[in-house]
Amino acid sequence: MHDPNFLQDLLVLFALGTFTVVLFHRINLPPVLGFLLTGLLCGPYGFKLVENIAEVDALAELGVVLLLFTIGIEFSFEKLKKLRRFLLIGGSLQVLGTIAATAALSMLFGLPGSTAIFLGMLVSLSSTVLVVRLLQHRNEMNGGHGTTTVGILVFQDLCIVPMVLAVPFLGGTELDLTKILLLTGKSVGFVVIAVSFARYFVPWLLDHVANTRKREAFVLSIMLLCLGTGYATSQVGLSLALGAFLAGLVISESKYSHQAFSDILPFREVFNFLVFVSIGMMFDARTLLTEPLLIGGCLLLLILVKAAITTGIAFGFGYSLRIAILTGFTLAQASEFSFVLAKVGLAEKVLNPAYNQVFLAVAILSMAVTPLVCAIGVRLAGLLEKGLPARWIGGRRNTPQDDTGELENHVVIVGFGVGGRTLATVLKDIATPHVVIELDPDLVKNGQLAKVPVFYGDASSQSVLEHAGIAKARLIAITTIDARSAARTASLARRINPDIQVLARARMVDEVDMLVKAGAHEVVPEELTGSVEMLTRVLGTLHVPAPIVEDYIEKLEKEWTASCPACYPSASGKSDSEEGK
Repeated sequence: MHDPNFLQDLLVLFALGTFTVVLFHRINLPPVLGFLLTGLLCGPYGFKLVENIAEVDALAELGVVLLLFTIGIEFSFEKLKKLRRFLLIGGSLQVLGTIAATAALSMLFGLPGSTAIFLGMLVSLSSTVLVVRLLQHRNEMNGGHGTTTVGILVFQDLCIVPMVLAVPFLGGTELDLTKILLLTGKSVGFVVIAVSFARYFVPWLLDHVANTRKREAFVLSIMLLCLGTGYATSQVGLSLALGAFLAGLVISESKYSHQAFSDILPFREVFNFLVFVSIGMMFDARTLLTEPLLIGGCLLLLILVKAAITTGIAFGFGYSLRIAILTGFTLAQASEFSFVLAKVGLAEKVLNPAYNQVFLAVAILSMAVTPLVCAIGVRLAGLLEKGLPARWIGGRRNTPQDDTGELENHVVIVGFGVGGRTLATVLKDIATPHVVIELDPDLVKNGQLAKVPVFYGDASSQSVLEHAGIAKARLIAITTIDARSAARTASLARRINPDIQVLARARMVDEVDMLVKAGAHEVVPEELTGSVEMLTRVLGTLHVPAPIVEDYIEKLEKEWTASCPACYPSASGKSDSEEGK
């Protein structure tokens, strides 16, 4: 790296970030608050521990891009289609309603009309990064208020570009309707063409890359699609993040979606940390001392106005009162994109520096108190459910659920080779619910053609196991022969679900101990089973009587049971499951 000071800045941020996250975990607060505190302490209004703030902001922008990409993967065109009415109409009502309410209140307190409308635009946006982090932290992304919340967030992200285009006109620039219509048409046309092209190109590319069986090539191709689509959309005036979201939607339709999400996750976590750090750096805590009542009053109004408007819209669309309230309270904060929009407003003199400092304080505080606001929403929803008649609180529509949410007490099979296929066939015959995880795209394709519940992914990844419903599974059978990968899978499965039974396959006896220590209850070593089969066939060819062959096999199994109890748990009588009884 050409600038050693920037490396030093990153070390300071990661060190302090690690400390604050551990501290906030101990006091049961979300890590996002620790990220904001890290930025506040390190920034120009704190202890000035970081010099290269511009570089941190650049990395933070990449974090937003990666976040929108993963949201696209999780959301999918199917969910987008189900929510299209709520997304377009409900999202429009939320944005326009918030702008109108904020502008009216601002003008009531004497602000100019253009500034009041601009503040409404700033307030109408909610934090995609923060909200998605909280939903994921609570496992609420799929189903319930998670889908309604993400639907409105997607619409808000679509509104960012029109808002940026509208700012100069609020500053007094003459309205050029032709230019706006031309840009809008070009943007919509590009998005339609790009998505149509990508739906054919992406599967072809990922098929070829996945067939190499090289993880490095797969990760690089995913990053290429994410950043490449983002860059392409930015060239026609749209945001990088929107392009990344479209790329995620396209990949969500492929069989590689779960593995792509798993591979991109570590990058997203690191860069999202920098997103919140960069936001924390903007905050001047001294503003709280100079204008505490103004900031406190504005913060309360922001939360109440956004929560009330969004709750009313969701309830009006037929969602239950509980889902409507949780959606409203979850979105009751400003957005990281609001800071970008505020800079445009400053440049166009729609917003003066004094108002900007107050807005920054209110916006950052609204993000900081979001976990508390969400908790209040849960409590309020519970109280209203107890106190109001059932006909008042029930919804008129079913909320979409995650397709793996129905899996329970099932078997997870890792690997769709001969062993995995045999298991899947037998489990289907005996009507036992199961799901298969496979890393070979050809085997995945063959399984899906045969109507087997198999999907592409690396079972040693937490997100892939969670998609397979490992938390509610009864048993996991690891049929692959890579002992180290099997050990990681076994360990992870036991950590997510301590009660699950883990059966694994090993090539050599020496690998059994490693798998048992990793969490496997039983291990099938091919070296032993192959030895028994070879002995049986050799003695059979030599016409040795069957009783003598059986005696030899029984003697060998006793010896192997003594040295490897996990290989023959039924014989040893000391399996983990029996010991726990």
